[in-house]
Formats: sequence, C-alpha cells, structure tokens
Amino acid sequence: MFAFELSQILPLVALLLMIGAIAGVVAGLLGLGGGIVLVPAFYYMFAALGYDSENLMQICVATSLATIIFTSIRSVLSHNKKGAVDWVILKSWTPGIAIGAIVGVLIAREMRSVSLMVVFGILGALVGLYLAFGRQQWRLGDAMPMGIGRIITSPLLGFLSVLMGIGGGSFGVPLMTLYNQPIHRAIATSAGFGVVIAVPSVIGFLMIGWDMPVKPPLTIGLVNLPAFAIVVSMTLVTAPLGVKMAHAMDPKPLKTVFAFFIMLMALNMLGKAIWG
Repeated sequence: MFAFELSQILPLVALLLMIGAIAGVVAGLLGLGGGIVLVPAFYYMFAALGYDSENLMQICVATSLATIIFTSIRSVLSHNKKGAVDWVILKSWTPGIAIGAIVGVLIAREMRSVSLMVVFGILGALVGLYLAFGRQQWRLGDAMPMGIGRIITSPLLGFLSVLMGIGGGSFGVPLMTLYNQPIHRAIATSAGFGVVIAVPSVIGFLMIGWDMPVKPPLTIGLVNLPAFAIVVSMTLVTAPLGVKMAHAMDPKPLKTVFAFFIMLMALNMLGKAIWG
C-alpha cells in the first residue's frame, strides 16, 4: 500500500516542483503572481489523490494565495532594485485592495467548488484574451484613477483576485497599462498588489474551513502546507530569474504563448464545472 502511494505521490511532487518553477518565472516576467497556473495545478493534483469535494477549489485558491505572499515579495524586491516599483501608486491603492481581498474571502467561504471553477474559467479566459490581443496603445486615461474611480476599482481588483486565487498582476498589469503606465512599472507595482491581496486573504483562509470533512492531509484552515512548501521552494528561486528576463527582453512573444495556455486551462476548468 505504501509503495503504491509513494509511486502516486512522487510524480505529483515532481510536477509541483516544475509548476512552481514556471509560476516563479511567470510572476517575475509578466507580473501575474503565478496563481493563474497554480490554482488549476492544485485542483487536478488534489482531485487525482481522491480529495475532490464541493470545497476543493477553496483549498486550491487559499494555497495559491499563500505561495503568492512569498513570490510577490521576492518579485517586488527584485523589481525595486531596478527602480521600477511605483510606491506612490502601491501605497494609495493598498487600503482598497485589502478591503476587497477580505470581502473575497467571506464570499469564497460560502461558494462551492463548481461556482469558483466557473469564476476562474470566465475571468481566466478574459485575462488570456487580453494578454493575447490587447494593444499597448489602448488607453482608458492618462493617469491612474483617483477619488471615486480608485474607491471602486481598487476593492474590485482585490475581490476578483481572491476569488481566482491569483496575485494582483492578472488585473493590475492590464489596468495600469490602460492608464498609461509603462509596462515594466506596471509589472513591478502589480507584484506589490499581490502581497496586499495575499496577506489578509490568507489570514482569513487560515481561520476558516476547520470543520471541513474532506481535506488533504496537513491542511491548516484551507491552506495545504505540503503543496505550499513545495511550490514556494521553487518560486523563490525562479522569480528573480523572471525579473531579469523582464528587464532584458521583450516579453511580448512569450506573453502571447502564455495567453493561449491560460485560455486553455481556464476553458478546461469551465468545461469541467459545467459538464463534469
């Protein structure tokens, strides 16, 4: 029995190491935080191990956000060494994003896996479409929203990111570029958004889910510690590599390929939610 379990788990550990490495590069290169890769990876891993339940997506979202704390911190510090982080934007947007993240935890707690899969599928497909077909010249304004615009937009960014289990980059980078921010500044500052989203939401996810009947072993609240530890061990190594790549090359070709990869994963999850 033990040999069978070991033969089943070892390939999954190897897969998580590889996915963690990719997520770290993606976080540094594109400012996406890595969660858009990790959430479906965690879901299929836990489902393969027999932990498929109506609350499984909550565990995937929470565990992904836990890794994003460390990945985003490493990424934003690396970008800051190159002077790319706009701390004025980051500080002014932090309160609203954090509030949205907390609301996201409260809503996610009441949702079933199928509902979260639908949210991930739809929003993930939209992110992929923007990455693939968005144009640098598209503009909503010449500067980041202030006043009521920021009051509405910043909580929405945090809220949607928590429901997907992702950092701030998937929405933050498009938002900042649409408001006339240079792409490298958008990527660097959005890494900071990821920290603001992940820290309060993970604290919330650690406090709930204790009475959930079916959970993978060593899951504290809704955060699975083994998956978290394996992925973080890789993202901390590879996130700075992604930062170097972001400042040394044009990320557009890789971004296009990654966009279609995101859309495939998102549509696959959406199909699984609808048709099983």
